[in-house]
Amino acid sequence: MWLVMALLSAVFAALTSILAKMGIDGVNSTLATAIRTLVVLVMAWGMVFLTGAQQGLASIDKRSWVFLILSGLATGASWLCYYWALQQGDVSKVVPIDKLSVVITLVLAFVLLHEKFTAKSVVGAVLITAGTLAMVL
Repeated sequence: MWLVMALLSAVFAALTSILAKMGIDGVNSTLATAIRTLVVLVMAWGMVFLTGAQQGLASIDKRSWVFLILSGLATGASWLCYYWALQQGDVSKVVPIDKLSVVITLVLAFVLLHEKFTAKSVVGAVLITAGTLAMVL
């Protein structure tokens, strides 16, 4: 099931880029990000209440709160930068550069989470980087 959800995530991420580029024309990128964030906020809390997950709020420990808040700040910074880049550049160049996050994530997972960096990971990271350069240059 995780594979289906991951593929759906990729499809929705692709739609996000295209729809954002279509909607951001003539709109301040920060305002556009705020509108998108509001929609995501309403949708996410709607799912929390629809599934009854709000009962888990009390059991979240302080460490998890800190990392979830930091993750939210990173997401916000990413979205602000992404929308500004989309407004200024071509989707066909912005998106591949944004997807370098895969390579950066692999490195951070190795350094911070002590996950294994296998030969397959290295080859994949090199290919993603080469593909990004080929698409952008």
